[in-house]
Amino acid sequence: MSTYHQRLSAVTAQRGNLCVGIDPHAALLSAWDLPLNADGLERYCRIVVEALGESVAVFKPQAAFFEVYGSAGIAVLERVLGDIAAAGALSIVDAKRGDIGSTMAAYAEAYLAPGSPLAGDAVTLSPYLGFDALTPAFERAIAFDRGVYVLARTSNPEGASVQLALGREGSVVQEIIDAAIELNSRARTRAIGLVVGGTHHALGCDLSEFNASILVPGIGAQGGRMEDLSGMFGPAHDKVLPMVGRAILQAGPDPAALRAKVASYVGV
Repeated sequence: MSTYHQRLSAVTAQRGNLCVGIDPHAALLSAWDLPLNADGLERYCRIVVEALGESVAVFKPQAAFFEVYGSAGIAVLERVLGDIAAAGALSIVDAKRGDIGSTMAAYAEAYLAPGSPLAGDAVTLSPYLGFDALTPAFERAIAFDRGVYVLARTSNPEGASVQLALGREGSVVQEIIDAAIELNSRARTRAIGLVVGGTHHALGCDLSEFNASILVPGIGAQGGRMEDLSGMFGPAHDKVLPMVGRAILQAGPDPAALRAKVASYVGV
């Protein structure tokens, strides 16, 4: 099986580097005249994937919007991940998991292990119980040819108070970046990606040596702009995977309108 980095490189070379967020929150379901239950959730997700699945490289379903419907919502997430794979796209499960010991190992099994119904091609992780606490997920991502995206410099302004705080060897975010670089260099699979928001005037960190994928949320509804990414990321711009959610999904439920909205972001 090819590595996550290899699969990502191949699909973005064919389809462009846009990631579409599947964020089925209540306001969007209502705007699409769908019921606020698991049936409405599934119809919403199926419309998105059917309209865009053969043209978009990556989808990022936000797990919280499935969890809110309990076991029925989780079952929808499982089926949507299958739909994404069947369409030839990749999936990043936006679960932002982060814990210690056996609990982190269980999360890693759920979202990364072959055969798990919740496993996508990659999952988002939070390192704020310590970067090394995520080791069970790193090990499984490398062993199973999956990917992880570690929250580094997030798009929300509140994150700066933690992420830009100074530790013994520089800022917290820089320590996370440097640890990811080292791990990717050792493993040689480039499985460890980063989440870096596209909403900042200045990132406050150095990504010039980073050696894997950078997931960039915050484009569109949060104010980030595709045309600013080159200047923002500089030498790391070729690693960027920009993510747009609501700004595209608000164009639905008409499939043609969704495709037209995606086209407005591709190639910017």
